[in-house]
Amino acid sequence: MLRVPGGRVVATSDVLVEGRHFRRDWSGPYDTGRKAAAQNLADVVAMGARPRALLIGFGVPGDLDAAWAEQLYDGLRDECDLLGAVVAGGDVVRAPQVILAVTALGELPGRALLRSGARAGDVVAVRGRLGYAAAGLDLLTRGAGGPPHLIDAHRRPRPPYEAGAEAVGLGATALIDVSDGLVQDLGHIAAASGVRIDLDGAALPIPAELGPDGRTFVLTGGDDHAFAGTFPRGTALPATWLAVGRAVAGEGVTIDGRPHGLTGWDHFRH
Repeated sequence: MLRVPGGRVVATSDVLVEGRHFRRDWSGPYDTGRKAAAQNLADVVAMGARPRALLIGFGVPGDLDAAWAEQLYDGLRDECDLLGAVVAGGDVVRAPQVILAVTALGELPGRALLRSGARAGDVVAVRGRLGYAAAGLDLLTRGAGGPPHLIDAHRRPRPPYEAGAEAVGLGATALIDVSDGLVQDLGHIAAASGVRIDLDGAALPIPAELGPDGRTFVLTGGDDHAFAGTFPRGTALPATWLAVGRAVAGEGVTIDGRPHGLTGWDHFRH
């Protein structure tokens, strides 16, 4: 958060590298643009802010067809349109592969949703799909057939952007977008807030269509950009939010009170 005359600005940045975050033989330029915008817009929303603009650093091979870049921009623009944000500018440089460095700026009209606000006794709830993008990536990696919408979930996330305003209105004490896996991202809230988050294994949303590894996908898969938050005990959550656990005294993330041994995405391990 940056304090400026008349208010506060939320700023965030993320980098997508071809071969690491997307592959051109798996994802078209339009979906890549939507994904690049979505993962940054979701970070702004998770602070309780309103996204206003993106700045794009675009590294591009010299032989890339101009039409690819144009369709990429179409995707960036259309994702921004969902929230009334714009692509305000950026820079282009030659690079050995496609690289997108995205900075998102948002306006913070009221209370910020920080990772450090959770308290023992809070309810932990999620909004949006979990595990779908991870299941789609698994299908692509194995070259296996499967439900097309799972592969689409990997190619283009669909964050429930309205979750930010909902969470503020419900009195959320903390909020985060799930980009690196539920257990890992809730771990950030637990660490910043000085609590332990205990997930209820029976309450986790694990659709049968995710297959035999569905539980792992839900707990460790990122890129769906669902939202996970903590709410004061007794909060009447709407049907769009699913309670999956509680914040209690302690540290880390457990499932049914026990350590789980699961991790999320780590650039230096995968």
